[in-house]
Amino acid sequence: MKKVLLTTASLAAGAFALGVASVSAEEAQVIELTQTACQFVEIEAGGDHGYTSNSKADCDTINAESGAERLASAKVLNLKPGKYIFRVTNKNVPYDLGFWVREHDYDWRNPLHKLSKTSVSGGGLSTGTTKDYEVTLEAGEYIYSCPLNPTPDYKIVVEG
Repeated sequence: MKKVLLTTASLAAGAFALGVASVSAEEAQVIELTQTACQFVEIEAGGDHGYTSNSKADCDTINAESGAERLASAKVLNLKPGKYIFRVTNKNVPYDLGFWVREHDYDWRNPLHKLSKTSVSGGGLSTGTTKDYEVTLEAGEYIYSCPLNPTPDYKIVVEG
C-alpha cells in the first residue's frame, strides 16, 4: 500500500498534483484527509480556517458566506486511474461526520446512477475517529465532500 500525506505545506505552493507510479491491482494509494468544522483542511488554501460548528446548520451558514470563494481557491486532486483509500479523520467536530466521493455528475435520486456510476460513502466518524473509504477511480472527474459536516464539493481529476 502506498501512502500520500496531504499537508498544508505540500499544497501551499500551487495546484496540487499527485504523481502516482503504476499501482498494481492489489495496491491502493492512501490519501489522508482531515475534517474540521465545515472543511477538509489539506485541500483548502490557508489550511484550517478555525471554524466552529455544533450542527449541520452552522456549516450551512458558514458555507453560504464563504463556500464559493473557498472552493474556487481549493486544490484539485490530480490522480492516475487506480485503487485509492481515502483515510478521513474527524479532528475536532463535536458530531458524527462522513465522507462521500462520487462521479461529478452522480445524482443519488437517479436509480441508473446507482448501478452505473462510482459513488462510495459512509458515516460514523465521531470526534477523533479515522475511517478508510476504498474506491477505484477511472479516468474522469469526481467530487468529494461530507454531507453531515457540510463542506464544499472538492474536485478530483483522474487522467492517465
